[in-house]
Formats: sequence, C-alpha cells, structure tokens
Amino acid sequence: MNYIFYFLIAFSIIFGIINGRTQEVVSAIMDGAELSVKIAISLIGIMAFWLGIMRIAEKSGLVQFIAKIIKPITKWLFNEIHEESPAIGNIALSFSANALGLTNAATPIGLRVMQELQEENDDKTTASNAMCMFLAMNTAGFQIIPATVIAVLVAVGSKNPTEIIMPAMIVTSIAFISAILLAKLFQYTWKDKGCKETAPETGKEADNA
Repeated sequence: MNYIFYFLIAFSIIFGIINGRTQEVVSAIMDGAELSVKIAISLIGIMAFWLGIMRIAEKSGLVQFIAKIIKPITKWLFNEIHEESPAIGNIALSFSANALGLTNAATPIGLRVMQELQEENDDKTTASNAMCMFLAMNTAGFQIIPATVIAVLVAVGSKNPTEIIMPAMIVTSIAFISAILLAKLFQYTWKDKGCKETAPETGKEADNA
C-alpha cells in the first residue's frame, strides 16, 4: 500500500508539472492534509466516549451478563473452547464494539481473544477452528451503528450522516452471516481426517495428520 500511495502522489506531481498545474496540485495536497487532521481530531471525542462505555460495561459485569445470554450461540460457533473460557466474555465485548462501529476499539479486544484462544489451542502451529471463526466474524464487521463512519461524515460536512445506518446494517449483516456459514462449511469439509501409511522400518501402520 505504501508503494501504491507513493506512486499516486509522485504521478500526480509529475503530471501536474507537465500540464502546468503545479499550484493546483500543491493546493490539493495542503487541503487534503488539513482535512485529514480535522477528521482525526473529530474522531477523538467519539472514540473516547465509546471506549469509556466499553470499559464501564466490562467493569460492571455487563460483559459477563451478555456472555451468558449469547452462550447458546457462542457454544455453537466456538464448540472447541470450554464453556467457562474467559474468551467468551471478550468475544461478546469484541462483537459489541464492532456492532457499534468502533473498529479501532475492537482491535485490542480482538488481539486479547486471539491470545486466549491460542492458549486453548492444542496445535500451537496452526490456527484452530475457533480462531478462524472469530477472524471471519471480525473481518465481516457486522455493524448496527457505524459510529466511526458517521463521525467521518460529520467531519466532512455531510448534511445527513445517519443515512448510512440502514445500508451499513444490511450489507454487514449479509457479510456477517455469510462469513459464519462459510467458516462452518470449511470447518467440516476440510476437517483433518488423517491418513495411514506403513512405516518401512516396522511394517506397522502409522498415523500421519
């Protein structure tokens, strides 16, 4: 991505010079830099607010309560992990953060979930089915309220920034369900069944996973 952006910038400057529009290119660069700073600053408030809400939910026990409610679902989705695993609560917290459109806030939570799932993984060199499922769910990014996108739209002066809510909900719902179904499908179709071959030195059958 760095090479692509570098190429685009260099390409624009070179052709701006060739076409005699250097001033316009420079103005576009300055305006873009100024806008990026404004957007970044506008995101600080909403991110701080929702991160605080997530922290309060975690400390108040709300996360554990949600984990109990969605236990039947998580038991089906993550049938390899223990029912009392701390990963269940963090999965609920990560799902809540993604549903509220707090993708940046969900990142550290997601990393924590992956660490906990790795601790329960028997094969440390291969991602478990639970890890693959969690990655698929987070990549799909189901969102009820795309808070980050709304904040960006507000920063750029959108007249109706909330109109993105319904389209985002529809699209992310389809992606979320598709990711879960595909992860489950691959889990069963690519399940390691092992094979047997005869060991030359003993003449006995040896299992090779």
